[in-house]
Formats: sequence, structure tokens, C-alpha cells
Amino acid sequence: MDYLHDLNAFLPGIIVAVAGLIALLIDAYKDDHDGIYGLAVAALGAGLILAVMDMFGPVGEAFSGMITYGGVSAFGSTVVLFGSLFCVLISREYLKAVEHDFGEVYAMILFATTGMLALASANNLVMIFVGLETMSICLYVLAGLIKDRKTGAEAALKYFLLGAFSTGFLLYGMALLYGATGSLSIPEIARQASSDLLFVGGGGLLLVGFFFKISAVPFHMWTPDVYEGTPTTITAYMATASKSAAFVALIVIVSKMIPAETADWSNVIEVIAIITMILGNIIALVQDNMKRMLAYSSIAHAGYLLVGLAAGTPEGYSAVLFYLLAYSIMNIGAFGIVAYYERQQGLDFTDVNNYAGLGFKRPIMGVMLSLFLFSLAGIPPLVGFFGKYLVFAAAINAGMIGLAVVGVLASAASVYYYLRPMVYMYFREPHKDVPFVQAGMVYKTTLIVLAVMTIYFGVAFGGLHDLLSSYYTGNWVAFLGN
Repeated sequence: MDYLHDLNAFLPGIIVAVAGLIALLIDAYKDDHDGIYGLAVAALGAGLILAVMDMFGPVGEAFSGMITYGGVSAFGSTVVLFGSLFCVLISREYLKAVEHDFGEVYAMILFATTGMLALASANNLVMIFVGLETMSICLYVLAGLIKDRKTGAEAALKYFLLGAFSTGFLLYGMALLYGATGSLSIPEIARQASSDLLFVGGGGLLLVGFFFKISAVPFHMWTPDVYEGTPTTITAYMATASKSAAFVALIVIVSKMIPAETADWSNVIEVIAIITMILGNIIALVQDNMKRMLAYSSIAHAGYLLVGLAAGTPEGYSAVLFYLLAYSIMNIGAFGIVAYYERQQGLDFTDVNNYAGLGFKRPIMGVMLSLFLFSLAGIPPLVGFFGKYLVFAAAINAGMIGLAVVGVLASAASVYYYLRPMVYMYFREPHKDVPFVQAGMVYKTTLIVLAVMTIYFGVAFGGLHDLLSSYYTGNWVAFLGN
């Protein structure tokens, strides 16, 4: 009955994958977009419930050690499914407005989510590659959804070419690690870790491949153009769910597969974190396009997340996991508000200058956008503040005071560009009267739920953080053989 155990271990991914196949069949034979949308929401919702339940269950291996379940894998799957579900909920109305509401969009999201779940649960280099490429190929398609617009074609082409380039680094690194250890299993590679040039080179190339995927400087150049050219709600999906899956896999690699004894990986990650935080925030300061501003903001947040990885401690890893959920909540909310404004006719609402006076014309949307931006800036007592606090505290406790200082200063600089849209919304006269389309009930409810979560997890973050910390002091560490 081992196969039942294996299937149950990856049940959320199986549900999502089967739903994707059914969505393709429905689209091919019936063209029922409403039915496909409902199927996607149901599958992602069911997967999310199962993943949340797995967070409190046992930790173990499945599929002959190819994947893990429970603990960190379950939380990573929860964040991925949460991001996917909420992005789908706001995508239906937006895609209808931009006349690109195709059934295959939801099928691609479901297949990409399946890859993300495999990546978050991976315990083998082959599974990392399969999950990463399943996710990436679907995202290449979604990036070029609006193919009749130059920015859409540019986004798809840049994403594909640079994504393929990063995959080359990733595979070459895996090949070197296999040559050095004779295994593709992450625990086995960890047991045979050495300071040999072959092993160190493989680990370095593997990290380079992941740095591309998470938009870390200097491997970030695709991010602003791809985010700008992709439909806004799909951009939110790329920025949150895919980044969360990649970071969960990266935590496993850094903490277990390439331990500090083999090379000074912590210093490498520290340098990447510093230049990522500085460059992401500096370039975001001069952006007038809201999506490009959020893109460079996303790069800066990758730097904050790398601070926790650089710390190299259980406290740092649990802080990164908490930050991933916080980042998903506030980023989906911010992109959701931008997508709502973008639907309006008469002005280009991707330009921050055209946000003048919107805070009074659409007060609820204005308040929620302000809330999400305040959280992204790290203003207490919102969830973004505590996410940053936890990663910086982990760095300080690990003796990396300089890294934490750079992070705090970079975060302080980000307040300028996060406050800028609010200044236009509340302290500038509107350019002209624009007829606004009302947001649907599902759209508004989704954004309100995200706003409430931004406040709730900022005020009551302790319980979740304690749960994440327990993964590294209880069952999770025991499972990994410490």
C-alpha cells in the first residue's frame, strides 16, 4: 500500500494537476470559461485546505525519497496555494476587462502551481528540475498572454530566453554535484559534502540558477520588463507563488545540501543580499510606472529574504518562511488594486501621476492600497514590519550586524517610493473626470480579506512564527537527521 501513502503525500499537487487536465478538456470541447474558473478555484481551495492540515501533521518522505511532506514542505505548499488561489480570484474580472479571459489561462496556472508544489516539496535534484521547469514553461506562456501588445511579446521573449539561460546554470550545477557525490538525493549529497572544487563549483552554479529565479541582483534584469508586459494579476502570481516555491527549495539546499563547512556560502549570500537590497530600492525610487516600481520592490524584497538565508540559522530560515507569507499577502493586494485601476478607461493608470485624487474618488480602494504599501514599506503594526523584523533579528543574532543595518537603511529608503502613490492619491488634484467601473463582489471581497490578513498577521504573528520555528527544533530537524 506504499503507493497510497505516496499519493496522499502529494495529494494537493495531484488534485491541482488533474484539475488542470480537466480544464484543458473543457476548454477544448465546451469552451466554458465560467466552469473552468470555478474548477480552478475549487481545486486550489481544496489543495489549500489539505496543505494547511499537513502543516500540523507528521514529517516524512514519499515516492522513494523524491519528495518530503509535512513541516516546511507543507507550509511552502500552503503559501503557494494561497497565492495561486487569491490571484485566480482577482484574475477572472480583470482578464474579462482586458478581453483575454481564455480558459487555458486557468489551466496554465494550475499546471504552474503543480510545478511549484513539486518544487516546494523536492528532496531530490531531479524533482527540483522537474518542478522548476513545469512552473517556468507555464509562466513563459502566461507572460505573453497579451501577444498583440509589444510589451507582452517582449515580456514572454525575455522571460523565456533568460529563463532558459538560468536553467543551463542550474543543470550544469546539478551535473557537477552528481559527479562529486554520485547521487541526486539531497540528503545523500549532504552526507557526502566536501570542499572539493567539483562540489563547490556545482553548489555555486546551482545557487546562480536559483538567483535568476528569485530575481536577485545581478540576475534580475528580466524582472521589470516581464512584470510590466504581463497582465497585472498574472504578474502578482509570478511575484508571489513562484518566488515562494523557489525560496522554500533554496532553504533546503542552503541549510542541508551545501553546508557551510564546504564553502563560505553565507558570505556569498550576504553579498548578494546587500547589492539586491540596495539596487532594488535605488532604482525603484525613480520609477513612474506602478508595475515597474513594484517589480524593483520585488527585487528588494528578495534581498530581505536572502538576509534570513545568509544568517544560516533555524531562526533565519523560519523568519524567511514567515516573510514569504507576509510578502504574498501584501503584494497580491497591491497588484490587485493596481489591476482594478488599470481596468478604467481614459487614463493610463500604470502611471503614478494619474493616481492624483483617486483616494477621494475611490476611498475604499485608496485606503486598501495605502495599507498594502505601508506594509510593504515595513510600517508597524502591519505584517510587512514583522516579516522584516524577524529576518533582521536573525541576522543580528547570527553576528551579521552590518547586513542588518544595510537592510534597515534600505527599507527606510523604500518608504519614499511607497508613499509617493499615496501623496498623489490624497494631495494632488485629479487630472480629469474618469468614469469608474465598479469592482465585482468576489474581487472586492478578495482584496478586503487580504487587507484584514495584512493587519491580523501583523498584530498576531507570534503563533504562526512559533509553529514555523518548531519545524527546525522538533520533527523537521529530527527528520533531516540532525
